[in-house]
Amino acid sequence: MTGSLGFGFKVGHYTDAEALTGCTVVLPPAGNVTSCDIRGSSPGSRELVLLDLDRRLTETHGIVLTGGSAFGLASADGVASWLAERGIGYQTPVATVPIVPAAVVFDLGSGDPMTRPGHAEGRAACDAATEAAVASGRVGAGSGTTVGKWAGFEFAAPGGLGFSRAEHGDAAVTALVVVNAVGDIMAADGSVLRGTSAPAAEPKELLPDDKDFPTNTVLALVAVEASLTKQEVRWLAGRGSDGITTVVRPAHTRYDGDVTFAVAAPPRAGSAPANLDILGPLATQAVAAAIRAAVV
Repeated sequence: MTGSLGFGFKVGHYTDAEALTGCTVVLPPAGNVTSCDIRGSSPGSRELVLLDLDRRLTETHGIVLTGGSAFGLASADGVASWLAERGIGYQTPVATVPIVPAAVVFDLGSGDPMTRPGHAEGRAACDAATEAAVASGRVGAGSGTTVGKWAGFEFAAPGGLGFSRAEHGDAAVTALVVVNAVGDIMAADGSVLRGTSAPAAEPKELLPDDKDFPTNTVLALVAVEASLTKQEVRWLAGRGSDGITTVVRPAHTRYDGDVTFAVAAPPRAGSAPANLDILGPLATQAVAAAIRAAVV
C-alpha cells in the first residue's frame, strides 16, 4: 500500500528490514505554520519546545518520525545538514539553520537493538522524499512497531505506518501516523482490528509487568492547506490526537510517548478561507483512519 500527504508536502523513508527500524522524514512547504500536541507521558523528542505557543518560531523545515528510541534522534542531525546544504532554513548572518523537530518510537525490542537510525539514515530519507505516494505499512519509522502489548510483549501484534485523507466540501486534512501502541487498535464497529493475542478480551490490571511497557508510542502528523495562526494549528494538533484516543484502547498511558504534529501549508491564491470547526473533526477522522490503515 502507498500514501501521501499532498498540499506540497514531501515524505521519504529509510527502512532497515533486517534490524526492523527506520525513520520517516516530512519536508513541508516553505511558509508553513507548525505546532504539536503531546498526550503521552513518556515522549522522546527534539525541538518540540519551539512549537509551543509562547515561542516566536512558526515555520519548520523538516519533521522526523523515527525508530531507535532516543538514539534515533540522531537522524534529525542528518536531515538538518541535508537541508542546510540546500539553503533551506532560517537565514542568520553566519549560517542557514534548519528547524527540524523530531519524535521517536521505541522499537529496540523488535529487531537488532544496537542498530538505530542516525545521521546517514536521516539523509537517506531526505534523498527519498517525494510528493508522490510512498510505501506504507512496515516501512520507515513503522518498520519495527508493534501494538497490543498491554498483556505483555510476547502477545504483541505488528504495527506500522499509515496515511489517510478526510474531506468535507472544499476542506481536507491528511494524516501520517506511526503506530507503536500499548493498546489494541479498534475497528469502527468496536471490534479489535489488530491487537493482543492474549486470551483475555479486556485489559485487566494495566499493566501487569512494568518492565514490558516503557516502549510505546503513536506519532501522528496532520497536514492542511490553510491560512492559520500558530494557536489554531496547535488546536488542530489536539484534534488529531483525539483520533488516537478514538482508535487505540487504551490510549495515552503513562508508558506512551504520543505526539501529534500539525502543519498548515500556505493556501493557494483564490482558496476559500479555512473553517477551523470543519478542519478539527476532519483531523480526528484522518488520524483514526490512518492508524487503522497502518496495521492492515
